[in-house]
Amino acid sequence: MAVSTTSESSEAVAQLLERTFGQPAVIHTDVQRGRTVVRIYRAERPGQASAWREQWAAGLRAVREAGLNPGRCGITVKRLRAEDWAESWKRHFRPLEIGSTLLLKPSWSRRRPRKNQVVVVLDPGLSFGTGHHATTAFCLAQLTAFRRPRQRQSFLDIGTGSGILAIAAAKLGYKPVHAIDSDVEAIRVARANAAQNGVAGRICFRWQDLTRLPRVGRNRFDLICANLVYDVLLEGRARIVHRLGASGRLVLAGILGTQFASIRNAYKTAGLRLVGSRKRSGWHSGAFAAAHSPRV
Repeated sequence: MAVSTTSESSEAVAQLLERTFGQPAVIHTDVQRGRTVVRIYRAERPGQASAWREQWAAGLRAVREAGLNPGRCGITVKRLRAEDWAESWKRHFRPLEIGSTLLLKPSWSRRRPRKNQVVVVLDPGLSFGTGHHATTAFCLAQLTAFRRPRQRQSFLDIGTGSGILAIAAAKLGYKPVHAIDSDVEAIRVARANAAQNGVAGRICFRWQDLTRLPRVGRNRFDLICANLVYDVLLEGRARIVHRLGASGRLVLAGILGTQFASIRNAYKTAGLRLVGSRKRSGWHSGAFAAAHSPRV
């Protein structure tokens, strides 16, 4: 499946495709022709169900309301042979470095890590999160920046998807590591990915809807990442904040640029202040700490 869009909207359209069809997307830009195409590869056609069409239309409206121009964004479908499908992933999913600390790569890559660089092996799958999207990359950067060697630091991944953040956290030395997702299939995939990386026994994966968590939890975490949609971040604010340790760091992502001020104000009201942020391709992610905590 392919969607022609604009360069400025490509990442927003890619995330929309991923969340609508449950498949990671790849972005290809032909600079000479000025054409950008976002693709996903599925084992079967999407069918005529109205549910995904309504979700797709609503998502495009949100992209436009965020001030981006995605173009017409019509979906085209082309049948590929199995071997063509497999090779398409290999051409587009390449190793990704997060500083000198972390290397993410697909299983077919022969890329060798630098000295002391942690490696996470992750192939494209049914759940969101390969590290290449702006929101996931920001979370990974915060994960590496906040790590304090030889210190015990706990981590909570809310909306784990492929498990990429939880796996990276375990490999970086965070302990304990907990991860939740409201999609049971995402939990299955995340557990398989953790096993592939040899950290299945170091991560507690749980099928859990954030909005149904108790408002006050017994466990507090040093670092929490929540790469979720705007509405869920607002609705789940109290449940997220009450699980953050007194000197902890909260990373929020999955937020369109026009929505970020509302998120920032909502979490400021909850006693947090913004300590770092990044804008990229229409997305605005932020890192928060308690208002009374020392600046770093």
